[in-house]
Amino acid sequence: MGNSNNHNQEEAHQTQTNQPNNIGPPPLLRDGKEILFQAFNWDSHKFNWWQILQTKLPDIAKSGITSAWLPPPTHSFSPQGYTPQNLYSLNTKYGSEHQLKALLHNMSQHKVRPMADIVINHRVGTVKGHGGTYNRFDGIPLSWDERAVTSSSGGLGNPNTGAIFKGFPNIDHTQDFVRKDITAWLQWLRHKVGFQDFRFDYAKGYSPKYVKEYIEGAKPLFSVGEYWDTCNYKGSSLDYNQDSHRQRIIDWIDDTGQLSTAFDFTTKGILQEAVKREFWRLRDAEGKPPGVIGWWPSRSVTFVDNHDTGSTQAHWPFPSDHVMEGYAYILTHPGTPTIFYDHFYDWSNSIHEQIVKLIDTRKRQGIHSRSPIRILEAKHNVYSAIIGEKLCMKIGDGSWSPSGREWTLSTSGHNYAVWHK
Repeated sequence: MGNSNNHNQEEAHQTQTNQPNNIGPPPLLRDGKEILFQAFNWDSHKFNWWQILQTKLPDIAKSGITSAWLPPPTHSFSPQGYTPQNLYSLNTKYGSEHQLKALLHNMSQHKVRPMADIVINHRVGTVKGHGGTYNRFDGIPLSWDERAVTSSSGGLGNPNTGAIFKGFPNIDHTQDFVRKDITAWLQWLRHKVGFQDFRFDYAKGYSPKYVKEYIEGAKPLFSVGEYWDTCNYKGSSLDYNQDSHRQRIIDWIDDTGQLSTAFDFTTKGILQEAVKREFWRLRDAEGKPPGVIGWWPSRSVTFVDNHDTGSTQAHWPFPSDHVMEGYAYILTHPGTPTIFYDHFYDWSNSIHEQIVKLIDTRKRQGIHSRSPIRILEAKHNVYSAIIGEKLCMKIGDGSWSPSGREWTLSTSGHNYAVWHK
């Protein structure tokens, strides 16, 4: 399931007109022009975040961003939002319900779609139940009992359908009443609160068939899953071949009924090693990009860092002095690129302007998630490629430029350059 061949055919099918009953991909996936923005970091809860984003909105919209991923919008045990409890309370450390709704309204005025961070793998109980653990949800909306918690994490439900998230009650999605309640909650976020897109947190924790059901039930315009799996290493060095890693992400996308995209952790892992003068990593054995974008670009969401890998957590950070080479790659390549808040607003005006120029070049040259790519060089010190026949790029400290007078320099910076016809 999910080999590269059938997805090449699938890409060709995607230009068909809108079909009813969720057959075929959502319209935004067919268009492929999305540019996402992660609009927070790990410490954003320490500030009046919904109001800070209000001040950034004009700039976010002007930059060409189509969707902004916000932190989890509902009441949580921990301030970041990733240990939810009362799912129907919109008062959080990021601000009040009133401030959130004002922000969402303003986002729709600016034509930037709000993306909700959907945390439905686990939930913090309110009282102790079976076994003396906090696995009941009495006294708040969705007052589930221990049957809603998997037996793998101390409840009376069925075993986990995915990886166990340790330390918290894992939600049992096999239960009909649980899925009915979650679907109704997602519909509320989508149609009453005003979120348009969804990001599924810790997607490896429960079966992707439930993601399919939730997308069909709530009909977000765009969905992306965080299927974060460890890349293939030999000791501390990254393997050249990451085919089994990207295959697992592709299988997950397939099992959502192809309705969700997924973050391209394969590309992230390879790219951050490649920029250390190992650019040969950026061409796989078939001559394609080595991440999910090489096999199924329309379902791949590329990124350089996020609130887990970078920010103050820094679990798996991109080398900071090579970040612009990372953006020069994802913003010129197929897939759907994501900009990280820290890089865009906290690093420097220069980085902000360089990213904006790359977004602008991508849009002007008509690059989209399925743009064809020809890799020209992938040596230790330089990588170059032509994307969509009207854009050419290079990263690395090796000197390289395209042959032919038809190419004009669009934008460049430290160790990267982009040309257009």
